Amino acid sequence: MAVADMLVSVSNAWETIIIYLLNNRQLVVEDHFIRQMDNVFDSLICISVVASMCSLLAIAVDRYVTIFYALRYHNIMTVRRAGCIIGGIWTFCTGCGIVFIIYSDTTPVIICLVSMFFAMLLIMASLYSHMFMLARSHVKRIAALPGYNSIHQRASMKGAITLTILLGIFIVCWAPFFLHLILMISCPRNLYCVCFMSHFNMYLILIMCNSVIDPLIYAFRSQEMRKTFKEIICCYSLKNACTNICALRNYLERGPSQ
Repeated sequence: MAVADMLVSVSNAWETIIIYLLNNRQLVVEDHFIRQMDNVFDSLICISVVASMCSLLAIAVDRYVTIFYALRYHNIMTVRRAGCIIGGIWTFCTGCGIVFIIYSDTTPVIICLVSMFFAMLLIMASLYSHMFMLARSHVKRIAALPGYNSIHQRASMKGAITLTILLGIFIVCWAPFFLHLILMISCPRNLYCVCFMSHFNMYLILIMCNSVIDPLIYAFRSQEMRKTFKEIICCYSLKNACTNICALRNYLERGPSQ
């Protein structure tokens, strides 16, 4: 998911820079090459969109297994299986991105992309609803078992809440873009639709904001990451303090001799 966020940010940033250079005549290239670059950037953005959706869905399934199959989690989700899932996700996303861009002018491709978005949202919403409705009763049933790790269960629920927040931010940031696609094929000549679609650049900015917000959510929700950040800041502050003290001591030692 982090790779997908980084990919969409880098793709949008580079595309914006190139468009700015072309509009200001600071970069002159042939129209054919411009179309090829546009297809590459659009393909990367499409890949990152599908990768973000698939990653959120995969993490939701992982949280679901963690909560409802806590005692068998390590047998179900092995390192090899996780690696195969990640590899399969990126293979699928790359294929989808290439196909979507090659046939981007056709309405069925746009419908397919939008349908995939809503289908994954529906699946994730179902998983989270089931997760939160039955989590309390699940905890009560297994709390009496010997060797039950309540800390692990609370950590799993906290992870599920964090991912719910991430899902909400994802919907807020990506929904205008997909609504733009829906309006583009359903009412391209309607004045209200045209007005909404005229703010396409703003929707791209929202997509980039999602890539910035996700790491912040992880940082504030994860105690381990907060601890790491504090250690980095404290070490940096301590290093600066030691440097200043050494500089002051050297200055004082040189002062009397001068």
